[in-house]
Amino acid sequence: MARPILPEPPDDLKQLSRELQQRLRAGMADDGCLPFARYMETALYEPGLGYYSAGLHKLGAQGDFVTAPELGDLFAACLARQVTEIAGQTGAFDVLELGAGTGRLAATLLAELDDAALPRRYAILERSADLRAVQQRTLRETAPAHLERVTWLDRPPAEPWRGVLIANEVVDALAVERFEIRDGAVLQLGVRDGESGFAWCTRPAPAPLESAVRHVEADIATPLADGYRSEILPSLPAWLDSVTATLEQGLALFIDYGYPRREYYRPERRDGTLMCHYRHRAHDDVFFWPGLQDLTAWVDFTALAEAADACGLDVDGYTNQAMFLAGCGLDAVLGEKMAAAADGGAALAAEARQLTLPGLMGERFQVMGLGRGLAREPRGFSLLDLRYRL
Repeated sequence: MARPILPEPPDDLKQLSRELQQRLRAGMADDGCLPFARYMETALYEPGLGYYSAGLHKLGAQGDFVTAPELGDLFAACLARQVTEIAGQTGAFDVLELGAGTGRLAATLLAELDDAALPRRYAILERSADLRAVQQRTLRETAPAHLERVTWLDRPPAEPWRGVLIANEVVDALAVERFEIRDGAVLQLGVRDGESGFAWCTRPAPAPLESAVRHVEADIATPLADGYRSEILPSLPAWLDSVTATLEQGLALFIDYGYPRREYYRPERRDGTLMCHYRHRAHDDVFFWPGLQDLTAWVDFTALAEAADACGLDVDGYTNQAMFLAGCGLDAVLGEKMAAAADGGAALAAEARQLTLPGLMGERFQVMGLGRGLAREPRGFSLLDLRYRL
């Protein structure tokens, strides 16, 4: 993807980026090469300087990208129906949301749930102090009646709990390793300090990275071609276990853009899926003003299913976002809201199209449900089962 002409950041933000760049340089090894996973982690989460930690406007019209909950209420209203169904199996329940963005999903979901189906606690696990403050403001302003149910966590729950975990556009922001195949060997891609800014460098892959890449090649039954570059997340099983270990019974929902493995590592996708988002422009220059743009990689949903197996979770469903929302009753939700809409429902119709059309979010976004102790298939996966593609 060629980089479009991007707006220049203001001088104060450039200074923040320069400070972050100094920290990145300080973290480079003796060979001058910083593993890309370390670069991505620092660029996104370094306290006070990283993209999610520096008080920048990230979501919505004034930010860099828009997520499904920011479009309106339809997404959360459909999720509310799925949450209600799971609550029918678990009894008294909690909701745990990972990376809650502006808090719009939490506020709308709580408002959409019937009083008899409200969680005992709506917990938000949020790394960014800046976003935590935004979430608290959103809930105070838009869902004050439910604020007492909401709590913020610094780490996953330590005590056993039942209910629903929601991770909307979370896995794509985990720091990935980048690799390259060269003369049959696996190389780790890193970041070095070049003459005009940061640049790519390579080194022999550490054993965990090489093992992960060889596992991919064995699973797709095709060696990756010479010069092939992509991303991989060897830490995914450990991360998934950390956020689901205490879930005794319930459903973990992961909603993100991605592919099954055989599509993720297709021969023509030879430079991977890494993307940057800046002022609603998508591009591939990961070295553009570090800390001032979002960095993401598409999700290998086969890897997520394998991680689930390692964590003792069942893959209770896998489908695209359009069919998941339909299974949750989107048509009924849309009809109810259109009947009450002052503008005749034009805005709602536009929102529904954005959420469901194949060229927009409908197929680009995938939904995986990982269950523990559930007696039946969650309703969101009842219309289209794509697990065979994993």
